[in-house]
Amino acid sequence: MSEPGWSEQEFEARLRALAPRYHIHHPFNVMLNSGRATPEQIRGWVANRFYYQINIPIKDAAILANCPDREVRRKWVQRILDHDGHGDDAGGIEAWLRLAQAVGLSRAHVESLADVLPGVRFAVDAYVNFARRAPWQEAVCSSLTELFAPEIHRQRLANWPQHYPWIEREGLQYFQSRVGLARRDVEHALALTLAHFRTRAEQQRALDVLSFKLDVLWAMNDALAAAYGVRT
Repeated sequence: MSEPGWSEQEFEARLRALAPRYHIHHPFNVMLNSGRATPEQIRGWVANRFYYQINIPIKDAAILANCPDREVRRKWVQRILDHDGHGDDAGGIEAWLRLAQAVGLSRAHVESLADVLPGVRFAVDAYVNFARRAPWQEAVCSSLTELFAPEIHRQRLANWPQHYPWIEREGLQYFQSRVGLARRDVEHALALTLAHFRTRAEQQRALDVLSFKLDVLWAMNDALAAAYGVRT
C-alpha cells in the first residue's frame, strides 16, 4: 500500500526548501551579482547562457508534444511565445541578444555558439532530453526552479547598473520582463505539480526531478567557473 503523501502545504514547503541549491548561490553567480566579474567573465556567461535560452522553447515544445491535456497545452504554449516572440513582442531570445550586444558581443558571434562550453552544452542537452523522454508532469515539475528565479533577476536589476555602468541599461530588459513572467509561469507549474504528485513516492520523485534541474543549472555555472575563473 502506498504511503500517504504530504499535504499540499507540506509538499510545497519541501519543494521550496530546495532553494539553497539554486544557482543564485553558486560562487560564479555570486561574483557576477556582487560586481567582481570582469567584462570577459560577463561576456562568457552571456554567450553560454544563450544556449540555455534558445533551448527553453524546444524543451517546452517537448512538454506539449507529450501532454494530452488540451487545457494544460493552452496555457503552456505561452512559454514558447514568450521566448520565441509573437506579434509585436520580439520575445526573450531577442531580449537576450540585446543583452549580448549591451555587454559588447555581436549577435552573429553569440548565435554561432562558438563560445558554448562542452559542460554547458552537455547540461542543457540533458535537460532537453529529459523533457522529451519523461512523463509530461515530471517535465513540468522540472521547471519549478522558477520558484527561485524572480530573486535572481531582481538582484541583477539592482546590482548590475551600479557595478557595471559600462553595460547599456536597455540590455537589462530581459531580467525586467522575467520577474513577472517567471511568477506567472510558476503558479501554473506549481498547481499542476501539487495536483499530480499525491502519494509519498510520487512526491519524492518530484523532489528528485526538481533536484535534477537544480543540478543542471549548477553544472552550467561549474563549467563557467572552470573556464573563466571566479574572482574573490
